[in-house]
Formats: sequence, structure tokens, C-alpha cells
Amino acid sequence: MLRLSLGLVTVFAFSVIIFSTFSFLPGDFATEILGQSATKSAVKALRAELGLDKPPVTRYFDWLGNVFQGDFGSSFSGRSKVQGDQGDRSREVVGLIVPRLKNTLFLTGVAAMLAIPLSLILGISAALYRNSYYDRSATGVSLVTVSSPEFFTAYIFILLLATLFPVFPTISNVDEASTLAERFYRTALPVFTLTLITMGHMMRMTRSAIINILSSEYIEMAKLSGASRYEVIVKHALPNAWAPISQVIAINLAYMLIGSVVVEYVFNYQGIGRLMVGSVYNRDLPVVQACALIFASTYVILNLIADLIGIISNPRLLYPK
Repeated sequence: MLRLSLGLVTVFAFSVIIFSTFSFLPGDFATEILGQSATKSAVKALRAELGLDKPPVTRYFDWLGNVFQGDFGSSFSGRSKVQGDQGDRSREVVGLIVPRLKNTLFLTGVAAMLAIPLSLILGISAALYRNSYYDRSATGVSLVTVSSPEFFTAYIFILLLATLFPVFPTISNVDEASTLAERFYRTALPVFTLTLITMGHMMRMTRSAIINILSSEYIEMAKLSGASRYEVIVKHALPNAWAPISQVIAINLAYMLIGSVVVEYVFNYQGIGRLMVGSVYNRDLPVVQACALIFASTYVILNLIADLIGIISNPRLLYPK
């Protein structure tokens, strides 16, 4: 219950930071949409229509109250940029985010299905053959991938698998009409990028957790009792290693979702990350707030799930010393 309360406080604090950051920036959507040549009266009228003339604190709590009712407001960018256009073309934020969120979840989900088992296998095997040539090679490669930024890794994949050897497309343009096979094919490069940049960290932390546990006294007792290497790993080491490993996986899944912002922008993938970047550029505050709230909530939820997995695998965590 305490962790859940802290998670809610974290999401609330994050929403305040995002809202405050936009409030302190010079200019707003009214000046952005009307341009520098707009008259003061036109800007004032549009600000009043959008509710931007209210104090920031009032606007924030109005938005927060609507969120609790499931209403994230309407996108500013939905309205026409030409004065005198017919009607209000504003669109609901939920309607904009849901299809983009599905695309991002598909991208990160496929990457996670590749990264998690590969990192566990590599991490456990590297720990078993510690200080061997295999261990040093895997550790060195993982260090390179962890040190490389997302855009650099993405461009390397574009160079190798789309330019020199044109196997996959450089632009991951998918829509609702795309079949599952088309989605796998068109998102191959961004999936490879997200897999590589997260797999290295998970592999290294898994290796460290297993090595730390293998040096414990009860592991030595299990070996002396005649337990095989498989039994030592599966029955004795892994149950106690799941708590730190699940924490690392949760953090990297959250990082994968947030890191998809750069990857989606590089590959022109229509996900929530690219939507957020465009909304920041257009000063579309309702969309930015909703996207940021989704990112923060996802991070908190994944950490709560990691805590639950750790407690289930090791009930002693319920009774701190």
C-alpha cells in the first residue's frame, strides 16, 4: 500500500513538473498558431477560447479534475490554422493517443519478447562461465551497446540493413490496415534498435545478480550436498535472483517505452513518442500532458509489478531486518 501511495505521488509530481515547465516557456499555442503578425486582440481572443488566459494553477487543477473523470481534453492542434475556417476542428486527446499508443505498445512488446529471454540467457551463461573468453566477449559487447545512444544504434542498423544490404525499410510506416506480417517486417529495424540498447543493461545486471548469489554460503552447501549445476541454478540461485532481476527488467521496460521517443522519430514510426515530440514543438499542452502522464504511470506500474514479483519469489522481502 505504501508503494502504491508513493507511486501516485510520483505521477502527481511528474504532472506538476510537466505543466510548470510549459507554463514558464515563452509564448503559447495561441501565438504559435496565429503567427507573429497576429494582432493582440486576435491572440487574446484565441487564448480566452482555449482557456489559456486563466492562471496556471487554475488550469492545472481543472485539467486534473477532468483526468479523474476520464477526460484528457481536446488537442489544440486539431483546429485549423487558417482563420475563418468552418467550425471547430479540435479533436479529443484520447482519440489521438489510443492508436499511437497501440503502435508503441506493439513496438516495445516485440522488442521486450526478444530482449528479456536473450538477456537472461546471456547473463546466466556469462555468470556460469565467469572470466572465460565467452564471458569477456559478452560483457564487452554489452558495454558497447549500453554506451551507444539510441539514434546512433538506429543509424548503424539503417546503414547495414537498409542501405548496404537493403533487407528492411528505413521508414516504419504502419496503419490499422497493415497485417501482422507487414508490421513485423516494417518495424524490424526499430525493434532491433530497442532490443539492442536494453539487452546489454539487462544482461549485465543479470550476470551480476547471479554471480553475487553463487558466492553465497547456501550455494556452497548445495554444491557440497551433491546438487548438479542445473539444480544449483534453477532451484537455489534463480529464486533469490528474481527480485533484483525483475527490478532491472522493469526499469529497462520503462526505459524502452520512453526511449522509443527517439527511435520512433528516427524511423518515422507513428507512435506515442513521435506524437509527443510533435506536440511539444506545437505547444499542444493537452497532448503533452496526457503523453507524459502515460509515461509516468507506466514507469510506476512496472516498478510495482517488479516489487510483486520480487516478493512472490522471495517472501522474506516482506519482513525487513
